[in-house]
Amino acid sequence: MDQGHTRAEGRSAKPAQGWLMALYFRIAFYFCLAVFGLSCLAWSLPASLLYPLVPRGRGERLGQFIIMAGFRWALWVMKATGVLRADLRALDALRSDAGIVIAANHPTMLDAVLLISRLPRVVCITKAALWDSLFLGGGIRFAAYVRNDAPLSMIRGAAQTLRAGSQLLIFPEGSRTSHPPVDSFHRSFAVMAKAAGAPVQTVLIEADNPYLSKTWPLLRPPVLPLVFRVRLGERFDVGSDPQVFVERLENYFRAQFPVGAPG
Repeated sequence: MDQGHTRAEGRSAKPAQGWLMALYFRIAFYFCLAVFGLSCLAWSLPASLLYPLVPRGRGERLGQFIIMAGFRWALWVMKATGVLRADLRALDALRSDAGIVIAANHPTMLDAVLLISRLPRVVCITKAALWDSLFLGGGIRFAAYVRNDAPLSMIRGAAQTLRAGSQLLIFPEGSRTSHPPVDSFHRSFAVMAKAAGAPVQTVLIEADNPYLSKTWPLLRPPVLPLVFRVRLGERFDVGSDPQVFVERLENYFRAQFPVGAPG
């Protein structure tokens, strides 16, 4: 049986919440979604207008910081309402580390929000479709995130980002995990790190809930609260052969999440 479904069934098997608490959590869930969407929109629209006017170096740093602050605000609302419990303190040790690749597993769509909320100089590899998003597109451009639609351009842009001192956040699986603990890793992130001479810092995300996993829709309420734990793993050098490194890193991640463990 798929382990993701096993975890989902495990959560559903918890004792039923009282009807009043269940009603509260449903209202709080949609309230938090509205806050997140409106917060993204509130920055994306002016960022689209400011993007051509602000010098690139200064604009990129400002854009990265504002996304961090916006995500931190949205997570604070989720925590204040009881929708989310997340221990992200381990990420604070990376705040001053320039020019590193941060490689994390990817159980849910919330992973990037959790990580970015603690890191003021981080750049993401983003789907090209997000650049046209009303809610995210302006902020993504302003922060100089890297598009993933052209492999050669993506590798060059990522290497340039690292050399400029920003951190590069990547999910080596390329998409949310379909077959826990992790799916097969792609090679491109190792090529980027090697091109920039950057170390790879691993981050391990544990999620107790299937919300926004591969097949979970945005508006479908999960059992609340959502609980996440983020911890730092080892830091690696890519070495001379990116493919050998990718296999080594994938094996490392698999060893961190024993069969049946959340991740």
